[in-house]
Amino acid sequence: MNLFFVSLGCDKNLVDSEKMIALLVSQNISVTSTPEDAEIIIVNTCGFIHDAKEESIETILEMAEYKKTGKCVSLIMTGCLAQRYADDIQKEIPEVDAVVGTTAYDRIFEVVKDTLQGKKECALNDLDYLPKNLTNRVHTSSGYSSYLKIAEGCSKHCTYCIIPKLRGNYRSVPMEELLVEAEQLAKEGTKELIVIAQETTVYGVDLYGEKRLPKLLHELCKIDGIEWVRLLYCYPEEIYEDLIDSMIRNEKVCHYLDIPIQHSNDTMLKRMGRRTSHDDLVRIITHLRERIPDITLRTTLICGFPGETQEIHEELMQFINDMEFDRLGAFTYSPEEGTPAAAFEDQVDEELKKDWQADVMELQEEVIFDKNEEMKGRELYVFIEGQVEDDNAYVGRTYRDAPDVDGYIFINTDETLMTGDIVKVKVTGAYEYDLIGEICQ
Repeated sequence: MNLFFVSLGCDKNLVDSEKMIALLVSQNISVTSTPEDAEIIIVNTCGFIHDAKEESIETILEMAEYKKTGKCVSLIMTGCLAQRYADDIQKEIPEVDAVVGTTAYDRIFEVVKDTLQGKKECALNDLDYLPKNLTNRVHTSSGYSSYLKIAEGCSKHCTYCIIPKLRGNYRSVPMEELLVEAEQLAKEGTKELIVIAQETTVYGVDLYGEKRLPKLLHELCKIDGIEWVRLLYCYPEEIYEDLIDSMIRNEKVCHYLDIPIQHSNDTMLKRMGRRTSHDDLVRIITHLRERIPDITLRTTLICGFPGETQEIHEELMQFINDMEFDRLGAFTYSPEEGTPAAAFEDQVDEELKKDWQADVMELQEEVIFDKNEEMKGRELYVFIEGQVEDDNAYVGRTYRDAPDVDGYIFINTDETLMTGDIVKVKVTGAYEYDLIGEICQ
């Protein structure tokens, strides 16, 4: 039996995908890169915002064609969109043989077996069920850089966010299971562990009665083969001294934090259900830079949230200019069915949202260009990601860059480097978002 797997959406979804593939491979199912050769096709969907939902539906309909033109017997839909619209999917897309919710991915093999026997399946567990942590993974990329998902769900309930209704409240994965998984990843060649969850900073509170992220980082850094440990999705109000101390004390922990703030205006933050204020954000960011002078800070912002005005937008622009984030992404607000914000009055015109998003990214491009110019002459360790085709150059990332969302450094050299190598590089030039460098002699 051949399996073709499509993973859409976020890196947390990707971890689920890699675990599902591993579970099926352990049952003698082979993975193919060509959907027309697959008897089993699984699409792990995203349902976070409108564009992601559209992509998921389009992909399912595309894969459904292989039930007519290919060998497909079993078409299975998993992930957030499957969880959110299980009943509708079964009614509206009859080609789908099974729907598997976000807390039921550990049941994927039994679902596949049933569908191959002609049965229709709908596997949905209670949203606060924590699926069995499958420590084996089939890497969908090089495997030198791997995500470690330390928790499921979220208990923040921001007014714009559907995640708690798709993935339940926050549930930490027991630390001993995470360490087994991380050690397995290291044995398979992983050098960079990227620690993720909907929010990483409160890891352990539900299991141990206290935040255990510093302890987890300390234990991960003991694992042979792991060279970098990177933290994503740290809510600013949950950043605390023990965590900062852990980042300073453990040399393998990258001086990099992803802090999704969403906005800086107090009115917007309150309407969003966020737990910080403008002054809180300034204080936290200033403190982080005082404690860790070489820290790289990434954030994300929402443009055009209900009630935003031109004056509020300009206040946000001033905040971006003052704070000079090293990395920043901006998204237009998407009203999601079932969230409080979707029913708010004063919804913002779509074109105005896009204009404000463009303003933010144009300003951030200026900030990044100046910061990259300042990098010239610095020597940094670089994680090699591959070779530039038809050129004596390689592409890599510094500690300042997370995969897929940040920039790269291009290294001109006649030396032979391999993906996963970590080499010392001197920065010699800069683009808007990327750097140029040479191997230090």
